[in-house]
Amino acid sequence: MADALALLAASWGVMMALSPVLQLRRILERRSSADISIAYLAVLEIGFTLWIVYGVSLGNLAIVVPNSVAFLVGAATIAIALRFRHPPAGDVG
Repeated sequence: MADALALLAASWGVMMALSPVLQLRRILERRSSADISIAYLAVLEIGFTLWIVYGVSLGNLAIVVPNSVAFLVGAATIAIALRFRHPPAGDVG
């Protein structure tokens, strides 16, 4: 039972980790990330890193895999958000 629950939780964790792809799609469609909080994404990246290290220390792939996927998707989201960050209207320079 515990193994089945671990597999289900890890699988759903991967789905959750992939959900920012929906936000990436929106950024790319709008060609802007003005309404995206990069600080929020950075806080999540720290959390994913801590969970990965914790999962590795336990040897628990059910923790490591979804958080690794989340970290990679989060890093891509930050990179794309930074690429499409525009200065506020009216700023000169």
